[in-house]
Amino acid sequence: MQVTVEDINSVKKKLHIEIPNDVVVQELDQAYKNLKKTAKIKGYRPGKTPRSVLERLFKKDVHSDVSSKLLQDSLINTIKEKDLKVIGTPKIDPPELNAKEPYKYDVIVEVQPEIDELDFKGLKLKKTLYRVSDEEMSLQLKMLQKNLAQQKTVEETRPIQKGDFALIDYEGFKDGKPFAKTQKTENFTLKVGNSQIFKEFDEQLIGMNPGENKEINIHFPEDYFNKELANLNITFHVKLNGIREEILPEINDEFAKDLGKYETLDQLKNAISDNLKQGYEKRTEQELNEQIFTALIAKKGFEVPDTMVEYELDGIMSDIERSFAHSNTSMEDLGLSKEKLSEKYRDTAIKQVKRHLILNKFIEQEKLTLSDEEINNGFEEMSKIFNKPLEEISSFYKLNKDNLELFKNTLLEKKSIKLIIENSIIENIEPTAEQEKEETKD
Repeated sequence: MQVTVEDINSVKKKLHIEIPNDVVVQELDQAYKNLKKTAKIKGYRPGKTPRSVLERLFKKDVHSDVSSKLLQDSLINTIKEKDLKVIGTPKIDPPELNAKEPYKYDVIVEVQPEIDELDFKGLKLKKTLYRVSDEEMSLQLKMLQKNLAQQKTVEETRPIQKGDFALIDYEGFKDGKPFAKTQKTENFTLKVGNSQIFKEFDEQLIGMNPGENKEINIHFPEDYFNKELANLNITFHVKLNGIREEILPEINDEFAKDLGKYETLDQLKNAISDNLKQGYEKRTEQELNEQIFTALIAKKGFEVPDTMVEYELDGIMSDIERSFAHSNTSMEDLGLSKEKLSEKYRDTAIKQVKRHLILNKFIEQEKLTLSDEEINNGFEEMSKIFNKPLEEISSFYKLNKDNLELFKNTLLEKKSIKLIIENSIIENIEPTAEQEKEETKD
């Protein structure tokens, strides 16, 4: 057998394989001998059917079986002989078998990238020292205050204004006729200024008095999120039934008690501070991780197999679809498609694959292992995250070998990152003005 390996790139190879004609003949002879023993042909005793008859009746099937066997055996032998670390499914367009010629075919395979030993010691990393600011504490308290806000009917006679809650009946008409997508709705509550229906809708509500009727004309733009209303002119018949205003509770000890977990405002603030600090720790960890991978990838540039990228991309897409389902929406509702999202997140998938490959190399290079205690600590952490009994978490993983191996690999990756950080040079820095703005947004 002759084999030539052509490098398409560092992780994709094209194998040119040629099986000698004498091997082809030998395999065909054996196939017909086996067939002769079992074939039941009218006019011939079992085991006595001439080969010419068998060829006439079964040539297509025999050639198909023999070519499949030749392909499988030769490919397995080639991969072993060339020591190829193949991933994914080889791509083959098998030719037809000719009994008088060698059997030649090409196959494209992807292989694990070869990564040289990682020089991870002495990486220069910057650690941002995030702190809880008074402004952020105030924003968190105001968010909780909004959650406990009550709506009260406005008793005084006045027109509705921005920030009020409008209690309305409405129905949308297209070309003078009721439109199914804006059907009659009664006692609908919206906050004026929040653009629940459309910005111009809110603007035209302002100034109306309770009991008043009004026609509101809206042109929905082409890029409107609801595609069934995009680029349409709709006339809404609106009646304002009443006005409500938001009453915010005073932020004090009673406010903290109303949240159900705290006795004093100070206890509430401490809980908020602890929660924010946990978020900062996670953010700092993510920033350090990003710096580590950026530095290591820069040192060890390498290509990644499409198979691994597609696998990672499938995982990202599944997470996005689950997120949409959880919020009772879909990609189609937002005018998105799998193709667009795949294109958008491909670079992310490539980065993720590179990170996994680098960490796997590090685990192998440093011969990292896990103790039983480390695995059990991992189970305890998962138990807290998912609020499930520890026994349930450990049983889930121990009963499924694949899930357990994936879980262990995740723990080893975390251990790797911790070891790299311990061997790095850390410079503590203050957050920039832009980062502080992001903190308050979060």
